[in-house]
Amino acid sequence: MFKKILIANRGEIALRIQRACREMGIKSVVVYSEADREAKYVKLADEAVCIGPAPSAQSYLNMPAIISTAEVTDAEAIHPGYGFLSENADFAERVEKSGFVFIGPTPEAIRMMGDKVSAKQAMIRNGVPCVPGTEGALPEDPKEIIRQARAIGYPVIIKAAGGGGGRGMRVVHTEAALLNAVQTTRTEAGAAFGNPAVYMEKFLENPRHVEIQILADNYRNAVWLGERDCSMQRRHQKVIEEAPAPNIPRRIVERVGERCAAACKKIGYRGAGTFEFLYENGEFYFIEMNTRVQVEHPVTELVTGIDIVQMQIRIAAGEKLPFAQRNIQLRGHAIECRINAEDAYKFTPSPGRITTWHPPGGPGVRVDSHAYANYYVPPNYDSMIGKVIVHGDTREQALARMRSALSETVIEGIQTNVPLHRELMLDAKFIEGGTSIHYLEGWLAQHKR
Repeated sequence: MFKKILIANRGEIALRIQRACREMGIKSVVVYSEADREAKYVKLADEAVCIGPAPSAQSYLNMPAIISTAEVTDAEAIHPGYGFLSENADFAERVEKSGFVFIGPTPEAIRMMGDKVSAKQAMIRNGVPCVPGTEGALPEDPKEIIRQARAIGYPVIIKAAGGGGGRGMRVVHTEAALLNAVQTTRTEAGAAFGNPAVYMEKFLENPRHVEIQILADNYRNAVWLGERDCSMQRRHQKVIEEAPAPNIPRRIVERVGERCAAACKKIGYRGAGTFEFLYENGEFYFIEMNTRVQVEHPVTELVTGIDIVQMQIRIAAGEKLPFAQRNIQLRGHAIECRINAEDAYKFTPSPGRITTWHPPGGPGVRVDSHAYANYYVPPNYDSMIGKVIVHGDTREQALARMRSALSETVIEGIQTNVPLHRELMLDAKFIEGGTSIHYLEGWLAQHKR
């Protein structure tokens, strides 16, 4: 097992990885920017090294600085968390060539799954259901593009092959708008991702967003840890997640989960990963794979009892999975609310100093956050300052515990989206379960402040 791990990230995930290391008896090295000097995980680290000023490009995306820090602190492995360099195949390659262990998949797997065209082709080869669409990148010939769109059927969605985070996508409802949408998306994709390739899929009208969590070791053993419903989202950004997904027959989920695990074995995947699907009319359709730990991993941890971050570390250290699929059992229900430093309804960022910080507690309540009273939320990064997660024997109990937890949550000095979460936990459609990915935006339009 590793004696020292460098954590190449910030915020709540840096603290989450740090806690996993501490439980395992592993020392942690934290890199931080000048803007994060006051962060809790910096103060709690065995070693902390400032690697640059606030801009991400000069700190958390600065590969040479991160690798140099690993060298001078004698770290053995680097955990990238999520975001920043976590799905950067070049970074994973540089880490390994520098003599360190990258806690994640191989660079080859990251490249394959990072390009949505190659990822979809790999899933089709391995029997994972996919959204009807083009087999590869769209050609230059306008007539062929039109022909392919007609074959798929409108509406279609044009997607950047190297896109992510809800960017590089455009829905097309008519043939008249098709070619312009393709060209615009290509231009955007080239500027944002350095890859102008785009592909086309059938646009599903009211799908849910359901994902399958997997773990795979270096010995072609793989298991799936149930599913999560992440349909409550705004502009493709998740707001609430839960596990398991309500109102989906278990046999359908199990069939897809088994195919995901089998695909991981065939492609030689290692570490944690998430298969993301759209679910509509009883069918799952693969859209992408995230080759890292997810923000919403705690809901899966609570229903399975498996520490996903510790398993990432153990797999990277060469250990075999200590359990088989038959050992994975889901217990109860878990819900996570992302707490953001922003106006609850206008979604404008609200950086600044937290004057009062009172997180909730009680049975079945977990809070993952790096924030504390007098902590300054910098304006330079993502607005998420923590997550409130609850677990109950039933979904009804989990909902009740989340309502209680949110009523106890007090954060002053900045604005947060806690008021929005309190309202959503009382919404009849959400309580019923099974809302689509478009539901929250429709709800917000009807509840303008």
